[in-house]
Amino acid sequence: MIEQEKTEHCHSTEPEQQGAERKSHHSDKMKSNLVSRLNRIEGQIRGVKAMIEKDTYCDDVLNQIAAVQSALNGVGKLLLEGHLKSCVIERIQAGESEVIDELLVTVNKLMK
Repeated sequence: MIEQEKTEHCHSTEPEQQGAERKSHHSDKMKSNLVSRLNRIEGQIRGVKAMIEKDTYCDDVLNQIAAVQSALNGVGKLLLEGHLKSCVIERIQAGESEVIDELLVTVNKLMK
């Protein structure tokens, strides 16, 4: 990952305030990669739907569902890596240790 990508992943547009909206700022390359992966996943989902409509053998459908879940996990891993390397570090350095609790809740959701 190039240095510019590391620093442009995500951050707050304003200092953390009650109700302030936090935003991600991914590089164009990262956004393109994520959108491309999500477009592929969207196509896989349409394929699974078509398989069900055509009464495709259940095991074949289940294997496609596993492939979709794996692809979504890949997107999640990329986002998590960028989040850890930028947002989390920045917030810890700014003294916002509550980001650890936030991260633990998110990781628990991802691992369900």
